[in-house]
Amino acid sequence: MADAAAAPRRPALHDRHVALGAKLAPFGGWEMPLQYAGVVREHTAVRERVGAFDVSHLGTVLVRGASAASYVNSTLTNDLGRIAPGMAQYTLCCTEDGGVVDDLIVYLRAEDDLLLVPNASNVAEVARRLAEGAPSGVRVEDVSGSYAVLAVQGPRSDATLEAVSLPAGHPYMSFVDTARDGVPVTVCRTGYTGERGYELVLPAADAGAVWDALLAAGAEPCGLGARDTLRLEMGYPLHGQDLSLEISPVQARSSWAVGWAKPVFWGREALLAERAAGPRRVLQGIESLDRGIPRRGMAVSSPDGGQVGEVTSGTFSPTRQVGIGLALLDPAVEVGAELTLDVRGRVSRVRVVRPPFVESSVR
Repeated sequence: MADAAAAPRRPALHDRHVALGAKLAPFGGWEMPLQYAGVVREHTAVRERVGAFDVSHLGTVLVRGASAASYVNSTLTNDLGRIAPGMAQYTLCCTEDGGVVDDLIVYLRAEDDLLLVPNASNVAEVARRLAEGAPSGVRVEDVSGSYAVLAVQGPRSDATLEAVSLPAGHPYMSFVDTARDGVPVTVCRTGYTGERGYELVLPAADAGAVWDALLAAGAEPCGLGARDTLRLEMGYPLHGQDLSLEISPVQARSSWAVGWAKPVFWGREALLAERAAGPRRVLQGIESLDRGIPRRGMAVSSPDGGQVGEVTSGTFSPTRQVGIGLALLDPAVEVGAELTLDVRGRVSRVRVVRPPFVESSVR
């Protein structure tokens, strides 16, 4: 008999997903909607109209106390000094040898009040590392599961939020703490799709009413399948594939999320040394020149047959109607180079490109 303790967690909206006919799948310890009407249809809804995602598998970690912001700034890679209260920031939690424990978003409410949103499978480890090193007076609390996270993404996202009495139109990577029918909601101009959109953080117990209102206002329910194709068209990395304990920010072209001038953060010395020496491999975009579709783990070779890398993420682009992917390649391989993939024993031709594969509309 299966161990009940190993059963995946379910979001507060689980019954609604089932009622909508969602195909469910395990993800990061949760049972989440993979798709409703189909990945391509949901992908297109976000690119052309507006989609709503339940991404409540994402974690929520509170860091509070008089020196909370300065403490977090001494641990995570990006520089919180670059933003003001009311802004969010993409950042990385690294090991001392430069590996990536997780990539996450930090909401800076005040110098003594921060909300961190890590990825599902890494929440406990991020919270543990922060709690272990926290100075006296700084409290780290993992409140994942108590909150729901909903993403509203697409060209009509502003009108959709306004229709459900939530604020819209604030600058990219800024957030507003508000209330809807007495329920606190944090509305942030962030997302993982490349489209203009928002992410909502609110108490899990109250998520149903907001979800229902979003769908009634025209948002189409979308699953994690479309979220993956959308993020890949942008070249956004997925932790565990394009970023990991073995793939550093320097290798993954995420150096822009590192505050190199900061005197201290986890992994600083190792990352500085890797940047100075040059990484042994670099994450690049690839697009198919034939009917082949890049898939994770496929070998990437030069025309003479020598292996020069490996695919970390790949899919068929619904927008471009071509196979696309991300691959860790030898740094000597230049953008524009033509390479080959081993697609189940068949040779497929690809070209190295610089993502995004589709123009971003986040702003």
